[in-house]
Amino acid sequence: MVALLMFAAVCCAAPVGNAISAYVALHRAQDDGGIAAGGSAADIPSRMLTAYKKALQQVGKRVPKCRGMRWPILAGIAKVESNHAIGRTISAGGDIRPKIYGVLLNGSGAAGNTTVFPDTEGGKWDGTAGGERAVGPFQFMPSTWESVGEDGNGDTVADPHNADDAALGAAIYLCGDGRDLTKRSQLRAAIWQYNHSSAYVATVLGWIDQYTAAAKHPDLKNVSGTVRTVIEAALSQRGVPYSWGGGNASGKSYGICCSPSGRSGTVVEGFDCSGLTTYAYARAGIRLPRTAAAQAGVGQRIPAGLGTDALKPGDLVLYATAPGRDSTIYHVGIYLGSGQMVNAPRPGTVVRLDVVNAMSGYAGGARLL
Repeated sequence: MVALLMFAAVCCAAPVGNAISAYVALHRAQDDGGIAAGGSAADIPSRMLTAYKKALQQVGKRVPKCRGMRWPILAGIAKVESNHAIGRTISAGGDIRPKIYGVLLNGSGAAGNTTVFPDTEGGKWDGTAGGERAVGPFQFMPSTWESVGEDGNGDTVADPHNADDAALGAAIYLCGDGRDLTKRSQLRAAIWQYNHSSAYVATVLGWIDQYTAAAKHPDLKNVSGTVRTVIEAALSQRGVPYSWGGGNASGKSYGICCSPSGRSGTVVEGFDCSGLTTYAYARAGIRLPRTAAAQAGVGQRIPAGLGTDALKPGDLVLYATAPGRDSTIYHVGIYLGSGQMVNAPRPGTVVRLDVVNAMSGYAGGARLL
C-alpha cells in the first residue's frame, strides 16, 4: 500500500508519443519516450552546440542562396542520427573519439538494412573496404561526404568524424542548391533528402520544433502581477535536474524511487513535473495538491477540445494517457504563451522550455489565476 501511495505521489514520465518513428524505434532505443521528452540546448554537449552554431556562420559562403538555416535544424538531425555524439570525447578542435560508425550496409538485415551498398572509398572514412556504412555524428554515407564534405575547423581536412566539419557538411547538404528553410515545405524536402522516410521526417521536425522553442526566451512584457510571479518562479529553476518525486512548496528536494523505467529520485535533488508547479504557485501564495491529476481539479478547467489557443500564461497544461479521463492525467507544465511552457519532462532531463505539443495526450488546462 505504501508503494502504491508513493507511486501516485508524483507525475510519471511521458509515454511514447505518436511522433516516435519506426526509424527511431529500430535504431535508437529511447528511455521514457523519445520525442515526448522534449529538447533543449541543455541536452546538447556544449562542443556540439558550438559546432552547429559555427556551421551557420560558414554555410552562407558555400551556399549563398540558402535561407533560414538555424542551429535547431542541425540539432534535430544530429539528435536522431547520433544523439549529439553523447558518450564520446570531443576535442577542442572538434574531433570525436571513438568514431561513430553505422551498421555495415551489406543487406544482412541487421538494423533493418536489406540493400547492399558496395564500398566506394576503400575504408578511408568508414574503416572497412567490405562495404559502406554511415559515419560521424551526422551519419554521412562516404559517397555523400565526398560531394558535400568541407573543412569547418580550419585544419585543411574535411573529416566527417569532426564535429565542425560534419555540421558544416550537413548544413550544405540540407541547403541543397539554395533552399529557403523558413518555409516548412522546403524544410521537409531537405530532411526527406537526408533520409527518404516520412517517419524520419516527422521525428526530426519534432526535435527541430523542440529545440526552436528552447532557444527562445519567453516574452513576458505583457505578463504582470501574480501570473508573472508564478512564471518567473518556474523559470528561475531552468537547468535544475528532474527528480522523480522531487520538489515541494519550498523548492527542489531529493525524490523517491522509482519511475516506470526504474529511475530513482533518491539521489537527485530537483523537481518532477508537479513538484515544479507546486513550488511556482507557492511563490504566489497558492497551495496546490501534490499530484498532476489532483492539480487538474483546482481552478477553472480548460477543455482540450478548445485547443491550445485557449490557454493563457500561468495556466497549468495537462496531459493524460487517455484524454477525457482525468484519472489518467500523468503530467503537468506551466503555460508561458506563444505555444511554450516551463516543463520538467522526465528522468535524465532538466527543467526547461518546451512547446506544448512536446508531451503526448494533451488534456486541456486549469486556470488558477
